[in-house]
Amino acid sequence: MELTVYLAGKIHDNWREELKAMAHENGLPLTFVGPMENHDRSDNIGEEIVGKQPNAILKDEMASRINNLRTEVLMKKADVVIALFGEKYKQWNTAMDASAAITLNKPLILIRPESLHHPLKELSNKAQVTVETTEQAIQVLSYIFE
Repeated sequence: MELTVYLAGKIHDNWREELKAMAHENGLPLTFVGPMENHDRSDNIGEEIVGKQPNAILKDEMASRINNLRTEVLMKKADVVIALFGEKYKQWNTAMDASAAITLNKPLILIRPESLHHPLKELSNKAQVTVETTEQAIQVLSYIFE
């Protein structure tokens, strides 16, 4: 059995690569997908496909539509969603992806530091599992294969 895992969450560090390395070290049969991590490509994809937009708002709208389509397709194919929240940035996209996973009835592992317990309590309550570290998330995934 192999699982596809959608990695939602902050894009300002290498947590995805660390999590993938841990999965590999543990011999877990996982395929990872996630949002476009190239920020410029994500922001400019609308204009790359349909051409220059008349203003920044319409540029953002077109890019958002294409990014949302990409996210929905990949998330629907995923068996599990991991959403990681950190303390440094406001992570609206992470919250949106976690909510989408819930709406799509995808099992959700929420990673968040203890300091974010209160602001994420409702979302955490909807997740199947809430942990504080990527290591704990890997342990949860490992347990599936026992």
